[in-house]
Amino acid sequence: MKVVAIVQARMGSSRLPGKVLREISGKSMLMRVLERLQRACSLDEILVATTDASVDDVIEQECRRLLVPLFRGSEEDVLDRYMQAARWMKADVVTRITSDCPLIDPEITDSIVRAFLAQRPDYASNTLDRTYPRGLDAEVMSFHTLERAWRDANQPYQREHVTPYIYEHPEEFKLLSISADRNNNRHRWTVDTQEDMEFVRAIYARLGGRAEFSWQDILALLEREPELAEINGSIAQKELQAGR
Repeated sequence: MKVVAIVQARMGSSRLPGKVLREISGKSMLMRVLERLQRACSLDEILVATTDASVDDVIEQECRRLLVPLFRGSEEDVLDRYMQAARWMKADVVTRITSDCPLIDPEITDSIVRAFLAQRPDYASNTLDRTYPRGLDAEVMSFHTLERAWRDANQPYQREHVTPYIYEHPEEFKLLSISADRNNNRHRWTVDTQEDMEFVRAIYARLGGRAEFSWQDILALLEREPELAEINGSIAQKELQAGR
């Protein structure tokens, strides 16, 4: 069974344009996401899925530099981009990752994939009941589930955000929620604004600019230096239907 992680990435962003290639301790944010994901043992392949818009040519250049497979597809219909990328990769299982999560944790990703493979739901995620910090999100689904969503989702936000149709229809899909031992959902570790970027840069700087730290290392750092969380503590998450 081939497990493929598809990382969606684009240069356009309403709150922080070009964020995917902005620098974090000497490397692009996209590279930070990929190098952390590459430490996950459960993934057979990692693919970047960007748009066919010319502005995203630079993402193609970065993927070539990093020797990472790339798929280019629809800019607005991200669900179609995922579907075509998964089909191209002959994926049996798709793990959805977004490129604005440079603190993504490979052990958490592995735990979700392994739970999916063991229990065989249609969809598994640590976002259904959010107990992990925002920015450690991973969604795992069968190719068949992705295909059904691609066929049936008809709302613009469902096409843009890929998976809402799945978890909004629990009567159609078997959902598996992965939760942490403790609730840490107050933490915001994703990058959507300049404040988020400064927070992530501070984390990498404090942890030596390396990729091997765990999410527990970040929690321990924030316990020692709680003022770091104030950097982006006032940022509110956009609503699902708010657009990009």
